[in-house]
Amino acid sequence: MLSRLTLSAALLLLTIVIVSEGCELDQMRYGCRIYNAQCSCGYGCKSEYRYDNNDDCKLALKGRRSDICYRSKPCLNEGSCSQISSEPGFKCRCEGTGFYGTYCETPCPRPDVTLLRGQYPYECVVI
Repeated sequence: MLSRLTLSAALLLLTIVIVSEGCELDQMRYGCRIYNAQCSCGYGCKSEYRYDNNDDCKLALKGRRSDICYRSKPCLNEGSCSQISSEPGFKCRCEGTGFYGTYCETPCPRPDVTLLRGQYPYECVVI
């Protein structure tokens, strides 16, 4: 019973975090972005899908000097880097690494640790 309640709470928390990290409807668009050294197209926030189409993305990918993910490799601990248009120009995806933070630099807390303000990083939730 307790494990089912814990799983339900984790899923609710994950859903809240994913929804809160989204963007307003008027900030959504279809576009492309550089993700893991490849062009990935889809529907999402303007700040993350900065290229209008796959051709623009591929041109940017060829000129990797402008890709902060390729140039400086800011994500630590095997985090994945996505180039975005808002500062600082990238976003690290830390899910599944055991770390969280801007650069995937902070180790995930143990599940039995009480956190300040009861917040548990969504990157650390394992389902």
